[in-house]
Amino acid sequence: MNMPHPPLISLQHIDKHYRGVHALKRASFEVRAAEVHALMGENGAGKSTLARIAAGAMPFDAGDISIDGRRVSILNPTDAQRLGIGMIHQELDLFPHLTVGENIVIGNLRFSERWGVSARKIEAFCRTFLKEVGLPCESRELTASLSIAQQQLLAIARALSMNARLVVMDEPTSSLPDEAVERLFGLIGALKARGVAIVYVSHKMEEIFRISDRITVLRDGETIGTRDAAATDPDEIIRMMVGRPLKRHIRPQRTEQGPVLLSVSKLSTGKLRQVSFELRRGEVLGVAGLVGAGRSELCAALFGLDRIRGGVVQVCGRRIAPKNPAQAMRHGIGLVPEDRKLQGLMPGMSVRDNGTLSILSRLSRNGFVQPRRQRELVGTLSHSLRLKCASQEVAVGTLSGGNQQKTLLVRTLSAEPDVLLLDDPARGIDVGAKEDIYRLIDDLAARGKGILLVSSELPELLRCSDRILVMNQGCVSALYSAQEATPERIMASATGTVAIRAT
Repeated sequence: MNMPHPPLISLQHIDKHYRGVHALKRASFEVRAAEVHALMGENGAGKSTLARIAAGAMPFDAGDISIDGRRVSILNPTDAQRLGIGMIHQELDLFPHLTVGENIVIGNLRFSERWGVSARKIEAFCRTFLKEVGLPCESRELTASLSIAQQQLLAIARALSMNARLVVMDEPTSSLPDEAVERLFGLIGALKARGVAIVYVSHKMEEIFRISDRITVLRDGETIGTRDAAATDPDEIIRMMVGRPLKRHIRPQRTEQGPVLLSVSKLSTGKLRQVSFELRRGEVLGVAGLVGAGRSELCAALFGLDRIRGGVVQVCGRRIAPKNPAQAMRHGIGLVPEDRKLQGLMPGMSVRDNGTLSILSRLSRNGFVQPRRQRELVGTLSHSLRLKCASQEVAVGTLSGGNQQKTLLVRTLSAEPDVLLLDDPARGIDVGAKEDIYRLIDDLAARGKGILLVSSELPELLRCSDRILVMNQGCVSALYSAQEATPERIMASATGTVAIRAT
């Protein structure tokens, strides 16, 4: 009689406390060779913590880890690498001022050169892996010069270069365009065929059911259960995640909108060309387009981050030309940037301080910030956003991705802007937290705010927007009403095959 093979890796009864939070409570899961095993749960459920423990990126308080049925000690990422475990982090752990090749070989046990390392040797080692992930750059290029999506591909190339038996992927598609996602899924299929196991942490239900063999759900740090992907459905997984059926809010019909709040005419920057549109009070204007189309650059120009070279921008009929974010905020414009780690939050500072960073002068008396006023303001906004944290004093870097994003929204809303520029505000967060943000967008529109919503997810744009502006190569290629907008029309316009139309 053949005995069943032990799982490739088994984590049993894992406990983890930090910063006053019981992050994992005897959590367990097992991964077999040549399977894609998804970890799902709401933000703060503990899935990223469990994934990092498996990859040696975080210590744990109690529990056991076994590989091939043998108990092992994984104290750091080097231990994990020796055992054949690699990880792609959600918040990329690259060195921006090193080259692409240096990021791949640094600390890489498979790169045998230790003395007299040359750029030629690094290039020879890296070439295969860069090609495998479809990253069209030289190993000598500076990592800081790459886009966020390209840096994500670099992190994947680095993990592949370590020849891991188990690859942990924490939200690997959060910054990838559709074509790169398809390439990643092809890579995952090739890795499975070679016997490699994948732990896949994601909030994107369609991805999970497309590529996963099994799904383990965590809630409040505890393992709720494991299901075969083919034997379950999204509704069951959501019930396991939230402990109840999720109430999905439908976009309200905003038939009566106010006067024009933001008017943009022939706006040009180094990356934008002759962009024109109007945003009314109480309206959500979605912005669609492929990566590099100019979506984030539009927000950067309106918020004073990119120099405006031509055109006219008006807020409430008053012409403005913000040269920096402080000027934009004085004109009633607020921005939630695309990358909360690099462009938004101070991870070592508290939730309270991050939430009020942009309005300290309003909360000060005689030059001293008043903590009580900070706590009251952050408390009110946190409650409306359902932000979960042990206290306002914990470092924001210790929170889950969704709660970090909500902290960034607290800071933006604390300035009480009339025009809100939201650049992928729901990127990398769970389905429950997304519904919280969608509900907030609806509430803000009902209060007369004008919202420019940039998103890489078409269902999100279709759910939230009254109109959708489509961009292609720095220009407006189409403008659709909510009734006219379909995924097919938007994608056709984003690729430049539909002429401009106004609604």
